[in-house]
Amino acid sequence: MPDNAAPCPFCEIIAGRAPAAVVREWPDTIAILPRGGVHPGHVLVIPRRHVVDYADDPDVTGASARRAAQLGRALGVQSNLITSAGEDATQTVMHLHWHLIPRAAHDDITLPWPNRRGIRHTQETL
Repeated sequence: MPDNAAPCPFCEIIAGRAPAAVVREWPDTIAILPRGGVHPGHVLVIPRRHVVDYADDPDVTGASARRAAQLGRALGVQSNLITSAGEDATQTVMHLHWHLIPRAAHDDITLPWPNRRGIRHTQETL
């Protein structure tokens, strides 16, 4: 990472240098509540190893998707499981993460949610 680049907010959380509302932890993955989630119960499932997106390392992607599926099963609700690769695909934190979003009829969530172009997440917005 270049000297002037901000640290990865997810790596900061995983390293214990930044706060987060942790939902569940595994040896390879962590699940947290995002600040300003799109719906109550919205959870981010994040691999502990830094990879940029799902195409960066298929093994890490598969392991973290498995953890997201385990959490989704434990929640026992209908949901979306979403990840993105790149800014044009609405990725704002360049560390692989899954959005696990509980759904209900008439919940007024429209997918994909709008891309807030130009907004980069910082520790304060996660």
